[in-house]
This record gives sequence, structure tokens and C-alpha cells, in this order.
Amino acid sequence: MREMFDDSLKLVLMHEGGWSDHPLDPGGATMQGVTLRTYSNWLGRPATKDELRNMPAEHRDAIYRKLYWERVQADELPPGVDHCAFDIAVNSGPGRAAKILQEAASVPADGSIGPKTLAAIRYADPLYLIGRMSDLRLEFLQRLDTWPTFGKGWGRRVEQVRDESQRLFERGRATEGGNGQVSSPCPVCSRGGGGRYSACRSPLLPHIPHTPHRHPAFLQADSMRFPREMVPPK
Repeated sequence: MREMFDDSLKLVLMHEGGWSDHPLDPGGATMQGVTLRTYSNWLGRPATKDELRNMPAEHRDAIYRKLYWERVQADELPPGVDHCAFDIAVNSGPGRAAKILQEAASVPADGSIGPKTLAAIRYADPLYLIGRMSDLRLEFLQRLDTWPTFGKGWGRRVEQVRDESQRLFERGRATEGGNGQVSSPCPVCSRGGGGRYSACRSPLLPHIPHTPHRHPAFLQADSMRFPREMVPPK
């Protein structure tokens, strides 16, 4: 949704700030989060630092949408989860953001968000995803060699984005009527059709109690149809 992208981008730009050319930053010269290399690729020719510093807002917004927002399928993600994935993509790359989102949703983390990942996300609790993604993001950042230099700011950003994402989720739920319901029940046990956040009690998931609709059978299947032996009795 255009509205969600615009709101999320405003928050991302607050974190990214303006001009930066830190000698220890592997991204090099950066303007509002857009690196010189990224801008050069976007223009199709080498860009100068002066061109980057005076980059038109239309170029900036188009780069963010095409190279980050769309790369993590943010238009298909729940409110809040879209912002969390988007900010990770901007900060650490869309491939890393996709893997963190997939790991949070308990699907194979291949870095490519497709139908299986989106289906798993649809049947997961967005607040759980936001929290888990934030934790995984922090763990990844702490393993980087540049953590001693940038860690304090990165850690603060992770927590701020966690809070922002939770607020965007709550706003989205209020807009939808306050219940966040979906029309279809869990495809494995056929329960929980009254809402996305009602816990599924399937015996297929004894190790993750109270986490809604995250069956291993569902997450690994190629479609929404399951062999009879995979479906627990009602």
C-alpha cells in the first residue's frame, strides 16, 4: 500500500539522517541512507558525491521502494511487519531482511520471499514476528566486526524500530476494526477461523504452545492441501 510505504519511509529516513561519509562505514558515502554505489547503479553511470548530496527526493523515494520495500514484498506483509522488514533491508540489505523474516516465520531461510513464506506469515502473530525479527536482527548485528564502532547506534535503532513496528501494527488493527480477523481457519487443523491471533491447539505443535497457526506440516508444504495423516483429528 502506498500509504504504508510513505509512513514507513518517513520513519526510516529519521534513522538514516542526512549526509554521512564515515571512513569505517563499509557503505562509504551515504545520503539519507542511499550509498554512492547504489545511486550510481540507479543512474546507470558513476555518480559523484556532490550529485549524491543533492539527490532529488523523487530519486530517493523510487530507490527505497524498488530496491528495498518491493524486494521484501512489503506490500504483502501485515502492518508493522512490513516496516520492520523494510528497515532491516535498508540497514543490512534485502537478502538479510528476507532471511530474518523467514527465520522468524519458521520457514527455510533462502533469502527469497515467495508463496510459502507469505502463507506462513499470514498465519503467524504479527507481534510475535516483529519481536522475533528484532531479536534476530540484533544478534546478526552483534556478530559484525563493526559492532564496536556502530553498535550503540544500531542497538538503539533496533529497539526504536521494534516500538515503531508495534505501533503501526496496532494502528492497522484498529483500522481493520480492532480484531485483526481473517476469514479462513488454520489449514492443518481447521480451527481458529474466528481470528488470526487465536491459538491453535493442534498436537502437531506441542513444542510451540500458544503460537498461532505455525504447523511444521503447513510451513513445509507446497500447497494448502495436506495428506490425511498430517491432519490431527478434531
